[in-house]
Order: sequence, then structure tokens, then C-alpha cells
Amino acid sequence: MNSLFFWTADTWEKKKSSAISLPPRKAPVGDTRVQFHNDQIHLLVSHETQLAIYDATKMECIHKWVPQEALSSPITSASYSCNSQLVYASFADGNIAVFDADSLRLRCRIAPSAYMPQPTPNSAPIIPQVITTHPQEPNQLAVGLSDGSVKVIEPSEASRRWGVGVAVNADKAGTENGRPSSSSAANNSSSDHQMQR
Repeated sequence: MNSLFFWTADTWEKKKSSAISLPPRKAPVGDTRVQFHNDQIHLLVSHETQLAIYDATKMECIHKWVPQEALSSPITSASYSCNSQLVYASFADGNIAVFDADSLRLRCRIAPSAYMPQPTPNSAPIIPQVITTHPQEPNQLAVGLSDGSVKVIEPSEASRRWGVGVAVNADKAGTENGRPSSSSAANNSSSDHQMQR
């Protein structure tokens, strides 16, 4: 079973553990990664099956997002932006998602064709293995790929921010992602986004 453990920093006494719920019939494999928000209260937890935001003071999950529809591949990596306002996540199929950090609302999707080379016949698939963010530019990220290359990605100069100034397509979401189905079109809007390399 995958679990988070909370410890006191001064005595290393375990305060609480919290199970990470996995989808039915999903083996507890893969890495679980954590990163603190700049406020040192919220915690980003990423696993191939989900992204979650925890309140570390209460030791409970407050938002959760699971791969679905156009973003249904396993999550390979996730990171807060330098100002902790965004969460970037990469997926095994090459997609990258940009979320609002406070709600895990999907802002936009960056298609693999926007930053990856076109595959050639008989070539091994290229997978994003790690995603990280610029230390001072919240809208800039870098993706480390399985072929050893690194791609730096940022929004186009016309929009300057992810999910702004582009056509919005509504995604459907279930209650698993923290919203009732009736409000999902308004709350889980996303768009494919133009970007610069």
C-alpha cells in the first residue's frame, strides 16, 4: 500500500500516516513524489495514478486529480512553479498539463507534437521522465526526455501565461477530481496551447 508519513522534524516522531488510494485493481507500484508549496503548508503529491494537494497541518488530502480523457496516460513527473501558483505534470504519452495549484483545475494541455521530435520508423518511443521549473519564471518549465534531451518550454509571447488568450475547450470530469459532474464543464476547462521553445 502507498502511504504518506508525517513526522515531527525535531524528534522524528511519526505523527500520522495517510494511505494514497489507488484505482481498483491497480498494483501499488511506481514512485510517489512530494514537494512543498512555498507556504510550507500545502504539499503536492504525485504518483502515476494521481496528483493530490495535501494540507500538511491537518494531514489530509484537499484536492485530487486523476488522469482522464486526453490526459489518461500515467503521470511521469509533477512540480510546482517557482511561485507555487501552477502545477506542471508530464505524462507517459508526452502530454504536459498545466494546473492551477490551489484547486488542480486544468488550465491547458501541451501536446507532445509541440515540443518533441517526430518519431521515425523503428525508433524507440520518447517519454518525458522529469519535469522541473525555472527558479524565477513561473511560466517556464523544462522537461527531461528518455532520449537524454531536455526541452525548455514557455507560453507564446502573445499570451505570456498558460491557459490565457487561447480558445477554451471544456473537458468533462467526474467527482473523483473534486467537482460534481454537473459543474465540470465550467470548472475543468482546458485548452491546447501555443508555446515557444
